[in-house]
Amino acid sequence: MGDPRKIVYRSLWERNVMMWLDDSKDVVEWASEEIPIKYYNPIKCKQATYYPDFYVKFKSGVSKIIEVKPLKETIKPETPKRKTKNYLAEVSTFAVNQEKWKAAVEACKDKDTTFEVWTEITLKELGLMKEMYVTKPNVPNIKRRESNKRKLKPVRRAKRKS
Repeated sequence: MGDPRKIVYRSLWERNVMMWLDDSKDVVEWASEEIPIKYYNPIKCKQATYYPDFYVKFKSGVSKIIEVKPLKETIKPETPKRKTKNYLAEVSTFAVNQEKWKAAVEACKDKDTTFEVWTEITLKELGLMKEMYVTKPNVPNIKRRESNKRKLKPVRRAKRKS
């Protein structure tokens, strides 16, 4: 479904889900990041658009919107004694994810679709955590999107004077 030249995955987990969807006889159609959902971003304090990882329609008539995330991003981080940058990043990721998923659940209500977050637990249950597709040849038209993270340049410290 959608433009097959624009299929992207951001992790091996997503790639494995794509291959599972292609191989499943119960899947009628699926799309990768094709459905826009508006949500309020609590960190930027403005409206934003969220594109869930997958839209899947099964032979049974069931439709699902699926997001693939590590379990740690679905659980609110525990507050440490010192609030480090890492902790603040985890809290903001969690807050943004919660808003995205709340908007996705609302969007699904009108369309007779369900929203699910698949973690490594779900992927293990489906048998997708093992590299079961390693022997399969490279799939054309699927590109791994470059990371949005900036590459840090090495910093040279000044030598100390004795």
